[in-house]
Amino acid sequence: MKLKRCLAVLAVAFLITVPLRPQDATGREPATSSKATPASWTYSLTTSGYIVPGGQSYVSPDFTADRARLHFEARYNNEAMQTGSLWVGANLSKGKKFVLNITPMAGVIFGKINGIAPGCNFTLTRQKVQLYFTAEFVFDPRNSSNNFFYVWDQAVYSPRSWLQVGFVSQRTRAYSTGLGVQRGVLVGFTYKNVNFTTSIFNFGWTTPTEVLALGFSF
Repeated sequence: MKLKRCLAVLAVAFLITVPLRPQDATGREPATSSKATPASWTYSLTTSGYIVPGGQSYVSPDFTADRARLHFEARYNNEAMQTGSLWVGANLSKGKKFVLNITPMAGVIFGKINGIAPGCNFTLTRQKVQLYFTAEFVFDPRNSSNNFFYVWDQAVYSPRSWLQVGFVSQRTRAYSTGLGVQRGVLVGFTYKNVNFTTSIFNFGWTTPTEVLALGFSF
C-alpha cells in the first residue's frame, strides 16, 4: 500500500509538469530538425560542510549529471547520516521573463535509512531574483517511523553577477537543533564555474549552525 501511494504521488508530479518543454541554456526551445547537434552532458559537484554546535559535524556531497531532459543525481549524508540516495528525473522548463525550471524525480534511499522517495527540484527566476527549493518524501517500507518530508528552500537576490544574498530554510533529519525547521541567511560568490556559499542557520533562536558549500560545474 505504501509503495502504491509513492508511485501515485510521483505520477501526479509528472502529470502536473507534462505541458512544460525542455529548453537549452539560452531559454530557446531546442530545434526539432534531425540534423540538430545532440545535446552534451553537463555535470556539477557541490560539497557542503555542516558545522553543527554540540553535535557531529559532517560533509554532504551532491553530484548531478544532465543531458537535455535527462537528469541523474547522487547524494550522501542528505536524508540522514551515513545514508546515500540515487535519483533519476526529467528537466522541464518554461517562460522567458519568468523562467520556471522543474525536475520531478524518483529516488532510492540506502544506508541507515532504506526506502524510496518521490522528489522535485524547482527554480523560478526573474532577472536578479531567484526562488529555489528541493524537496522529497522518504518512504521506508520496513519502518514507517523513518518516513519524513525533507526540504531545502531559498530566496536569493544577485546585485552583481558574482554575488548572491538571501534567505534559506531547511527541514532535515541529518542533524537536530531543537527546531523543526532550520532558518537563516546566506551569501554566495561565483567565479566562472566555481561557487562558494555560506549559510548561517538559527541565529537569534539558538546556537547557529553554519553550512559551507563549494560547487563546481563542468
